[in-house]
Amino acid sequence: MSELVVRVAGIGIYGPGLTGWPVAVELLRGERAFDAAPPPKPAPVHLPAAERRRAPDTVLYAAQAAAEACAMAQAEPAQLPCVFSSTQGDIAITDYMCATLASTPRELSPTKFHNSVHNAAVGYWSIATGCRAPSTAVSAWTDSVGAGLFEAAVQVVEGGAPVLFAAYDAAAVGPLRSAVPLDCGFALALVLAPDSTPGTRLTLRAATDAAPKDTLAVDWARRLHAQNACADGLALLHALATGAARRVRVGAGSHFALQIEVTP
Repeated sequence: MSELVVRVAGIGIYGPGLTGWPVAVELLRGERAFDAAPPPKPAPVHLPAAERRRAPDTVLYAAQAAAEACAMAQAEPAQLPCVFSSTQGDIAITDYMCATLASTPRELSPTKFHNSVHNAAVGYWSIATGCRAPSTAVSAWTDSVGAGLFEAAVQVVEGGAPVLFAAYDAAAVGPLRSAVPLDCGFALALVLAPDSTPGTRLTLRAATDAAPKDTLAVDWARRLHAQNACADGLALLHALATGAARRVRVGAGSHFALQIEVTP
Protein backbone atom coordinates (compact mmCIF):
# COMPACT_ATOMS: atom_id res chain seq x y z
CA MET A 1 0.00 0.00 0.00
CA SER A 2 1.35 3.43 -0.89
CA GLU A 3 -1.57 5.55 0.33
CA LEU A 4 -5.35 5.73 0.40
CA VAL A 5 -7.06 9.13 0.26
CA VAL A 6 -10.69 9.55 1.35
CA ARG A 7 -12.94 12.26 2.73
CA VAL A 8 -15.05 12.23 5.90
CA ALA A 9 -18.65 13.06 4.99
CA GLY A 10 -20.36 12.07 8.24
CA ILE A 11 -19.50 11.18 11.86
CA GLY A 12 -21.42 9.38 14.59
CA ILE A 13 -20.53 8.41 18.15
CA TYR A 14 -22.24 6.93 21.20
CA GLY A 15 -20.82 5.98 24.59
CA PRO A 16 -20.35 7.20 28.17
CA GLY A 17 -20.52 10.99 28.09
CA LEU A 18 -20.56 10.94 24.28
CA THR A 19 -24.20 10.97 23.27
CA GLY A 20 -23.71 12.19 19.71
CA TRP A 21 -21.15 14.09 17.66
CA PRO A 22 -22.08 17.67 18.78
CA VAL A 23 -21.49 16.68 22.44
CA ALA A 24 -18.30 14.82 21.50
CA VAL A 25 -16.94 17.89 19.69
CA GLU A 26 -17.31 20.02 22.83
CA LEU A 27 -15.65 17.35 24.97
CA LEU A 28 -12.79 16.77 22.56
CA ARG A 29 -12.17 20.52 22.34
CA GLY A 30 -12.17 20.82 26.13
CA GLU A 31 -15.30 22.99 26.13
CA ARG A 32 -17.41 20.68 28.29
CA ALA A 33 -16.79 18.62 31.43
CA PHE A 34 -16.91 14.86 30.90
CA ASP A 35 -19.76 12.95 32.56
CA ALA A 36 -18.87 9.27 32.96
CA ALA A 37 -22.43 8.19 33.79
CA PRO A 38 -23.77 5.44 31.53
CA PRO A 39 -25.74 6.98 28.65
CA PRO A 40 -29.40 6.17 27.97
CA LYS A 41 -29.90 2.93 26.07
CA PRO A 42 -29.51 3.71 22.37
CA ALA A 43 -32.71 3.91 20.34
CA PRO A 44 -31.49 3.96 16.71
CA VAL A 45 -34.11 5.43 14.40
CA HIS A 46 -33.72 2.82 11.68
CA LEU A 47 -34.58 -0.13 13.94
CA PRO A 48 -38.31 -0.71 14.52
CA ALA A 49 -39.38 -0.79 18.16
CA ALA A 50 -39.78 -4.56 18.16
CA GLU A 51 -36.26 -5.01 16.78
CA ARG A 52 -34.82 -2.59 19.34
CA ARG A 53 -36.37 -4.62 22.17
CA ARG A 54 -34.74 -7.88 21.11
CA ALA A 55 -31.49 -6.53 19.68
CA PRO A 56 -28.38 -6.82 21.88
CA ASP A 57 -26.43 -3.75 23.00
CA THR A 58 -23.78 -4.26 20.32
CA VAL A 59 -26.43 -3.82 17.63
CA LEU A 60 -27.99 -0.80 19.32
CA TYR A 61 -24.69 1.03 19.78
CA ALA A 62 -23.51 0.31 16.24
CA ALA A 63 -26.82 1.32 14.66
CA GLN A 64 -27.02 4.51 16.74
CA ALA A 65 -23.59 5.75 15.62
CA ALA A 66 -24.17 4.62 12.02
CA ALA A 67 -27.50 6.46 11.81
CA GLU A 68 -25.92 9.70 13.05
CA ALA A 69 -23.06 9.45 10.55
CA CYS A 70 -25.47 8.83 7.65
CA ALA A 71 -27.68 11.76 8.70
CA MET A 72 -24.70 14.11 8.89
CA ALA A 73 -23.53 12.97 5.45
CA GLN A 74 -27.07 13.26 4.07
CA ALA A 75 -26.53 9.75 2.74
CA GLU A 76 -29.24 7.17 2.17
CA PRO A 77 -28.28 4.12 4.28
CA ALA A 78 -29.94 1.76 1.82
CA GLN A 79 -27.41 2.79 -0.83
CA LEU A 80 -24.22 2.57 1.22
CA PRO A 81 -21.86 -0.42 1.31
CA CYS A 82 -20.86 -0.86 4.94
CA VAL A 83 -18.00 -2.17 7.05
CA PHE A 84 -18.69 -2.99 10.71
CA SER A 85 -15.82 -3.90 13.04
CA SER A 86 -15.78 -5.24 16.59
CA THR A 87 -13.17 -6.58 18.98
CA GLN A 88 -15.01 -9.80 19.81
CA GLY A 89 -18.65 -9.44 18.75
CA ASP A 90 -21.17 -9.74 21.58
CA ILE A 91 -19.45 -11.17 24.68
CA ALA A 92 -22.66 -11.19 26.77
CA ILE A 93 -24.33 -13.49 24.26
CA THR A 94 -21.20 -15.62 23.92
CA ASP A 95 -21.22 -16.04 27.71
CA TYR A 96 -24.89 -17.03 27.65
CA MET A 97 -24.30 -19.52 24.81
CA CYS A 98 -21.37 -21.19 26.59
CA ALA A 99 -23.17 -21.38 29.94
CA THR A 100 -26.38 -22.76 28.41
CA LEU A 101 -24.61 -25.32 26.23
CA ALA A 102 -22.65 -26.52 29.26
CA SER A 103 -25.73 -26.88 31.48
CA THR A 104 -29.06 -27.10 29.64
CA PRO A 105 -28.33 -27.17 25.89
CA ARG A 106 -31.96 -27.93 24.94
CA GLU A 107 -32.98 -24.56 26.41
CA LEU A 108 -30.81 -22.53 24.04
CA SER A 109 -32.74 -19.50 22.77
CA PRO A 110 -33.03 -19.30 18.96
CA THR A 111 -33.03 -15.50 19.20
CA LYS A 112 -29.87 -15.49 21.29
CA PHE A 113 -28.29 -17.96 18.89
CA HIS A 114 -28.82 -15.81 15.80
CA ASN A 115 -27.51 -12.76 17.70
CA SER A 116 -24.29 -14.60 18.56
CA VAL A 117 -22.70 -14.43 15.11
CA HIS A 118 -20.04 -11.79 14.52
CA ASN A 119 -21.94 -10.13 11.67
CA ALA A 120 -25.18 -9.74 13.68
CA ALA A 121 -24.86 -5.94 13.93
CA VAL A 122 -24.28 -5.36 10.23
CA GLY A 123 -27.05 -7.87 9.50
CA TYR A 124 -29.56 -5.96 11.63
CA TRP A 125 -28.45 -2.72 9.98
CA SER A 126 -28.77 -4.06 6.44
CA ILE A 127 -32.24 -5.50 7.07
CA ALA A 128 -33.54 -2.44 8.93
CA THR A 129 -32.36 0.01 6.27
CA GLY A 130 -33.22 -2.21 3.30
CA CYS A 131 -29.59 -2.07 2.20
CA ARG A 132 -28.62 -4.55 -0.51
CA ALA A 133 -25.15 -3.10 -1.03
CA PRO A 134 -22.17 -5.23 0.08
CA SER A 135 -21.55 -5.52 3.81
CA THR A 136 -18.40 -6.62 5.63
CA ALA A 137 -17.79 -7.70 9.24
CA VAL A 138 -14.21 -7.29 10.51
CA SER A 139 -12.39 -8.26 13.70
CA ALA A 140 -8.76 -7.64 14.62
CA TRP A 141 -8.93 -7.84 18.42
CA THR A 142 -8.00 -4.47 19.98
CA ASP A 143 -6.92 -3.11 16.58
CA SER A 144 -10.38 -3.51 15.08
CA VAL A 145 -10.98 0.23 14.60
CA GLY A 146 -7.92 0.59 12.38
CA ALA A 147 -8.61 -2.67 10.56
CA GLY A 148 -12.18 -1.65 9.78
CA LEU A 149 -11.17 1.86 8.75
CA PHE A 150 -8.53 0.41 6.41
CA GLU A 151 -11.06 -1.97 4.83
CA ALA A 152 -13.60 0.82 4.35
CA ALA A 153 -11.01 3.16 2.81
CA VAL A 154 -9.92 0.45 0.37
CA GLN A 155 -13.53 -0.02 -0.71
CA VAL A 156 -14.02 3.72 -1.21
CA VAL A 157 -10.91 4.05 -3.36
CA GLU A 158 -11.62 0.88 -5.35
CA GLY A 159 -15.33 1.50 -5.81
CA GLY A 160 -15.27 5.28 -6.21
CA ALA A 161 -18.33 5.64 -3.95
CA PRO A 162 -19.09 6.36 -0.27
CA VAL A 163 -18.86 3.58 2.34
CA LEU A 164 -20.21 3.50 5.89
CA PHE A 165 -17.74 2.39 8.57
CA ALA A 166 -18.85 1.56 12.12
CA ALA A 167 -16.83 0.20 15.05
CA TYR A 168 -18.59 -1.00 18.18
CA ASP A 169 -18.30 -3.07 21.35
CA ALA A 170 -20.41 -3.63 24.46
CA ALA A 171 -19.43 -4.59 27.99
CA ALA A 172 -18.08 -8.10 28.58
CA VAL A 173 -19.66 -10.35 31.21
CA GLY A 174 -18.96 -13.67 32.89
CA PRO A 175 -15.61 -15.50 32.90
CA LEU A 176 -14.58 -13.87 29.60
CA ARG A 177 -14.57 -10.49 31.34
CA SER A 178 -11.10 -11.25 32.73
CA ALA A 179 -9.69 -11.65 29.21
CA VAL A 180 -11.73 -9.18 27.14
CA PRO A 181 -11.05 -5.48 27.89
CA LEU A 182 -14.64 -4.23 27.57
CA ASP A 183 -16.36 -2.58 30.53
CA CYS A 184 -18.86 -0.33 28.74
CA GLY A 185 -20.62 0.18 25.43
CA PHE A 186 -19.06 2.42 22.80
CA ALA A 187 -19.45 2.95 19.06
CA LEU A 188 -18.21 5.32 16.40
CA ALA A 189 -19.08 5.62 12.73
CA LEU A 190 -17.77 7.46 9.69
CA VAL A 191 -19.20 7.87 6.22
CA LEU A 192 -16.11 7.90 4.00
CA ALA A 193 -16.30 9.31 0.50
CA PRO A 194 -13.99 9.64 -2.53
CA ASP A 195 -11.38 12.38 -2.49
CA SER A 196 -13.31 14.33 -5.13
CA THR A 197 -16.07 15.17 -2.64
CA PRO A 198 -16.16 17.82 0.15
CA GLY A 199 -15.07 17.01 3.69
CA THR A 200 -11.97 16.55 5.81
CA ARG A 201 -9.34 14.57 3.94
CA LEU A 202 -7.78 11.43 5.42
CA THR A 203 -4.59 10.09 3.87
CA LEU A 204 -3.86 6.58 5.11
CA ARG A 205 -0.38 5.09 4.86
CA ALA A 206 1.22 2.03 6.40
CA ALA A 207 3.30 3.09 9.42
CA THR A 208 6.98 2.48 8.86
CA ASP A 209 8.16 2.36 12.48
CA ALA A 210 7.24 0.59 15.69
CA ALA A 211 5.96 3.61 17.61
CA PRO A 212 2.84 3.03 19.78
CA LYS A 213 -0.58 4.07 18.52
CA ASP A 214 -1.84 7.49 19.55
CA THR A 215 -4.04 8.09 22.59
CA LEU A 216 -5.46 11.33 23.93
CA ALA A 217 -3.72 13.03 26.84
CA VAL A 218 -6.92 13.83 28.77
CA ASP A 219 -7.88 11.55 31.68
CA TRP A 220 -11.43 10.75 30.55
CA ALA A 221 -10.26 9.58 27.13
CA ARG A 222 -7.56 7.34 28.63
CA ARG A 223 -10.09 5.81 31.02
CA LEU A 224 -12.59 5.21 28.23
CA HIS A 225 -9.89 3.63 26.07
CA ALA A 226 -9.09 1.24 28.91
CA GLN A 227 -12.78 0.30 29.13
CA ASN A 228 -13.51 -0.24 25.44
CA ALA A 229 -11.05 -0.95 22.63
CA CYS A 230 -13.20 0.90 20.08
CA ALA A 231 -12.27 4.11 21.88
CA ASP A 232 -9.01 3.63 19.94
CA GLY A 233 -10.67 5.93 17.41
CA LEU A 234 -10.84 8.91 19.80
CA ALA A 235 -7.45 10.24 18.67
CA LEU A 236 -8.74 10.46 15.10
CA LEU A 237 -12.04 11.95 16.25
CA HIS A 238 -10.10 14.56 18.24
CA ALA A 239 -8.35 15.69 15.08
CA LEU A 240 -11.70 15.86 13.26
CA ALA A 241 -13.31 17.81 16.14
CA THR A 242 -10.57 20.41 16.40
CA GLY A 243 -10.23 20.90 12.65
CA ALA A 244 -6.45 20.94 12.93
CA ALA A 245 -4.09 19.34 10.45
CA ARG A 246 -2.25 16.54 12.22
CA ARG A 247 -1.08 12.95 11.97
CA VAL A 248 -2.69 10.14 13.94
CA ARG A 249 -1.43 6.60 14.38
CA VAL A 250 -3.99 3.80 14.72
CA GLY A 251 -3.30 0.08 15.12
CA ALA A 252 -4.83 -2.01 12.33
CA GLY A 253 -3.69 -5.56 13.11
CA SER A 254 -0.79 -7.62 14.35
CA HIS A 255 2.43 -5.77 13.48
CA PHE A 256 0.45 -3.35 11.28
CA ALA A 257 -0.55 0.26 11.96
CA LEU A 258 -1.92 3.15 9.94
CA GLN A 259 -0.42 6.61 9.85
CA ILE A 260 -3.38 8.89 9.10
CA GLU A 261 -2.81 12.42 7.90
CA VAL A 262 -5.82 14.61 8.67
CA THR A 263 -6.22 17.66 6.41
CA PRO A 264 -9.20 20.00 7.02
